[in-house]
Amino acid sequence: MIASGPPAKRPPHMAFEEFDMRGPARFASSALIYTALMFGANVGMADIAELREGDMRKLSVHETPVEAASAPFEAAGGGELTLGDFSGKIVLLNFWATWCAPCRHEMPALSTLQADYGGEDFEVVTVAAGRNPQPAMERFFSEIDVDNLPLHRDPTQQFAREMGVLGLPVTVILDREGQEIARLQGGADWASDSARAIVEALLEE
Repeated sequence: MIASGPPAKRPPHMAFEEFDMRGPARFASSALIYTALMFGANVGMADIAELREGDMRKLSVHETPVEAASAPFEAAGGGELTLGDFSGKIVLLNFWATWCAPCRHEMPALSTLQADYGGEDFEVVTVAAGRNPQPAMERFFSEIDVDNLPLHRDPTQQFAREMGVLGLPVTVILDREGQEIARLQGGADWASDSARAIVEALLEE
């Protein structure tokens, strides 16, 4: 667990919670919001909040965007990246670790989301926080059959600290300007109907 607290302007986070994939998934989202999506309406943060069902109820949607970290992290292929490198995209930023059991449960759903929506407008960015040796990270992904998510690293946890990460997993949604607009503490089914509706709403903006 990362001990640093959140930045002063960042809203308080929810308690660390393990994700259980065994329960039935029941999602009944607002017909009004789905209709708005169908016709390409401009969907705001309040509308995004209305789409939260099931695990997505843990998603904290900010009233106004929050400035995200500027610290770099290690890119999977070498060198460094910052969130500025993803400007123009909706980004689902996931902090995980090889020892994190809930991370193992939710990562295949993140992989599915990337497979279905990844491209010029959307990307799932996975960053291993703390001491995560490259071979262990590769083995982790291999064991859960994930091959389309990046093996970025944050070994010093500087990036995670600036992002106010308190426990793992944490998933942060960034808008096209690189600002944080929502955050979920703990694991979740990111391939659920509710999660997909949220992503589609953001892509319509």
